[in-house]
Amino acid sequence: MVPAYDVVTRLDLQKGNRALCSQCLNAEMAEEEGLDKFEHIQFEPVELTDSEGAGHIFHFRTHLFGPGVALDAFELRDGREAGYRFQVIGDPKDDLLVLLGRLIEKIRRGLSRKHVEKGTYGLQIADHQVVRGTIDWDDAEDGRMPLLIVDGRGISWDQFGHMLMSYEGWQFKLEIRSKSDEV
Repeated sequence: MVPAYDVVTRLDLQKGNRALCSQCLNAEMAEEEGLDKFEHIQFEPVELTDSEGAGHIFHFRTHLFGPGVALDAFELRDGREAGYRFQVIGDPKDDLLVLLGRLIEKIRRGLSRKHVEKGTYGLQIADHQVVRGTIDWDDAEDGRMPLLIVDGRGISWDQFGHMLMSYEGWQFKLEIRSKSDEV
């Protein structure tokens, strides 16, 4: 028995689609890639604080994929991934503890910045006029519109549009990056 956030569906034309826990997926991938020394490590959750002193508990998940290994950090709410999410990718032959160290440093950098703040008219874009976040599924919209995760909180597309209206007439640049990229 593993939590739902640690289950992946592996698409396989020969064996059919199968739900696997991360450890089972990694064992299969290691065997297929000839990585007999790859060791799946279950990292304990870690609590880190943001720029306002609020604590955030991060859980970790490791996924081996062909030429690389992804290490994810995420918060949980009601047993589901929510809030802040971070990822780093490394070489599967490298020490996973070193990769964990890189990920924790990335989390610290991410938690040190605030992109939205409460203002007179509700949430507003912070003074540095840069917003970083993650695009997520919005249950309230049945996936028709995204939910943006900014500073660990869900912001609807309507809320984000409202925040942008204080910049009417300005220009903007929207870049979409892999969750493992540094933004």
